[in-house]
Amino acid sequence: PFEYELLERLYEDLRDILILTDEEIREQPRTLLFRKIEALLSQYGLNLPTETVYKLRYYLKRNFLGWSRIDPLMKDLDIEDISCDGHDIPLFLYHRRHRNIRTNIRFPEQQLNSLAISLAQRSGKHISIGNPILDSTLPDGSRLQLTLGTEVTSRGSSFTIRKFRPEPFTPIELMEKGTFTVDQLVYFWLAIENNKSLLYIGGTASGKTSSLNAMSLFIPPLAKVVSIEDTREIMLYRENWIASVTRESLTAEGSRSINMFDLLKAAMRQRPEFIIVGEVRGPEAQTLFQAMNTGHTTYSTMHAGGVDATIHRLESEPLNVPRNMLQALNIISVQGLIFRGSERVRRCQEIVEITGIEPNSGNILVNNVFEYDPVSDEMRYSGRSHVYSAIAANRGWSREELAREVGKRRQVIQALHEQNIRDFRSVSEIFSIFAITPDVIFDNIDDLSVVLT
Repeated sequence: PFEYELLERLYEDLRDILILTDEEIREQPRTLLFRKIEALLSQYGLNLPTETVYKLRYYLKRNFLGWSRIDPLMKDLDIEDISCDGHDIPLFLYHRRHRNIRTNIRFPEQQLNSLAISLAQRSGKHISIGNPILDSTLPDGSRLQLTLGTEVTSRGSSFTIRKFRPEPFTPIELMEKGTFTVDQLVYFWLAIENNKSLLYIGGTASGKTSSLNAMSLFIPPLAKVVSIEDTREIMLYRENWIASVTRESLTAEGSRSINMFDLLKAAMRQRPEFIIVGEVRGPEAQTLFQAMNTGHTTYSTMHAGGVDATIHRLESEPLNVPRNMLQALNIISVQGLIFRGSERVRRCQEIVEITGIEPNSGNILVNNVFEYDPVSDEMRYSGRSHVYSAIAANRGWSREELAREVGKRRQVIQALHEQNIRDFRSVSEIFSIFAITPDVIFDNIDDLSVVLT
């Protein structure tokens, strides 16, 4: 009880001295906090055991600089989702290996409301009883969905945090996890390099955004990219990139809201070579497909169960994309979160090319390039690709030259895998060097670390 009472008093007193001098503002937050704690303990006239001081430091650092009681969960890289359904209800987690887990963490009503407001503030946004729903991004890149009070969620404030890695997955990591094969990565590499538009589809947590982020490393290094999102998830390791995020208006009299449609119209005037839209789900789909039809290469994600469902959703309300405009989309990659034994894994279940419209029936013509076999856990290549044929025709390559280009890229990907080069910056740098001076890569193919800066 003494330690708890002391912790509460320190917490209140530290909150009262948040006005800092210019020198203190420049000081490291952790160092400053510990110095203030020592000053207060001295002021109280207490001489505490070292163990007690460390305990106080831990809890105060957790509450002031961390994430309060969910701090250990935020730092656990194996936890994907943190979900609070209301006050006095256990928190639930989604773990990479153990899936759904019920915890022993519960928040009383007032403590939960305070945490909800704190999370909103940490994300740079405002939440109130008047505006009790918030979608935002936390400073570490995690996606936050938040409600406050009982206005819209009867069991009290709630939050869901979808955590994201400090660095996005690379194509090499996705191959090692079995999501894609080396042949699929080579296919995406050549398709993106040659300005083919691509859509990743699948259910929730199927790896759509992770795949989109990873494949963006194949974009030529100097090309201009504009990304458009509701909440910031896309992370590119490049300089020539405009990262656009929507904005909601807080008041009727205040600044107007800016939606994805507004950002997409602005992007069309910025002369991008590649447009990345975080997720297609509204009227902006028409503008996106207009961009495709006017020669802009676009990449995006969509919630859909398969190719037929994707086409149906694109043509229906509220997207309303005309069927003849769908021909500008070159590739659809179908992602899935599936069971392999007792383990849930992410797999690319199908890669389909849109090849045109059948004149008599008006049906969309598709070509299955890769198809997943769940029995053997393998991806099977059909042996025919209209995208490869179009690339070869545009580049003036013979069938043998196309095979050589495919082989070169396969060799680079396998070398990265064998040499354990998989981090985001290194893989991005290797792909950039390959795009500009491929000979440098092949001169050092046995030790690619030599070419890294």
